[in-house]
Amino acid sequence: MGYIDPHIHMISRTTDDYERLALAGCVALTEPAFWAGFDRSSAQGFYDYFRCLTEFEPKRASQYGIDHYTWLCINPKEADDLGLAREVLQIIPEFLSSPNVLGIGEIGLNKNTKNELLIFEEHLELASKHNQPILVHTPHLEDKKKGTRLILDAIQAHNIPPHRVLIDHVEEHTVEMVLEKGFWAGMTLYPETKCTPQRAVDILEMYGKERLCMNSAGDWGPSDPLAVPKAILEMRRRGHSKMDIQKVTLQNPLAFLGQSPHFQTEKILEESAE
Repeated sequence: MGYIDPHIHMISRTTDDYERLALAGCVALTEPAFWAGFDRSSAQGFYDYFRCLTEFEPKRASQYGIDHYTWLCINPKEADDLGLAREVLQIIPEFLSSPNVLGIGEIGLNKNTKNELLIFEEHLELASKHNQPILVHTPHLEDKKKGTRLILDAIQAHNIPPHRVLIDHVEEHTVEMVLEKGFWAGMTLYPETKCTPQRAVDILEMYGKERLCMNSAGDWGPSDPLAVPKAILEMRRRGHSKMDIQKVTLQNPLAFLGQSPHFQTEKILEESAE
């Protein structure tokens, strides 16, 4: 059974991980722009990074039959530098026509600072101007709930339709506020931090399967690119049907990602059925 990983940072993974993903049934993935493990010193560094996401990574993925898509932004960790952030924002439109670019992301907040919120709102304006879907990063700190509220309020103030936005890294104390306002919600699965596969299935059982997705993130730190298949196994162990599993791991990502004209929904459906 094929699945989609809607948020995974393959630039931080080896080519062996593409092979493992393919063997586990991954037919497509999306890679949001994120922190490089260090703060970049210039907008040119982001320009080269965007080239990697739009030119190199799709080729690596295609060797294993996986469709690679991406999202572009300056991430919240580096958004506190207003000068750098605004230089990067000026670069992004050049790449929006690339065939694997789905929208703006992962934007959001890290420490809930004034500058982070300002650049988040400027990303929202960019997405609105170019009619782009949005992928949002919520804080990992103890103030995740406050940060999530700030994010939701800013999106609503900019009159962006909630069905065009996926709020990622939701946990037990933030998922309800995201879903009740009509946004899509993403559960990021990690071995220890954020949300384990077991906790993710708990959330599905508490809140249902509408507008909920699961992803592995697979970044520089301790993480697992096969976290979504492990959540699938947990769903099977608890007696969830094949239809319910496909709803969360294939149909929901297809519905959200398919809002971008660059996302090849029919092709991916065919691949997932093989």
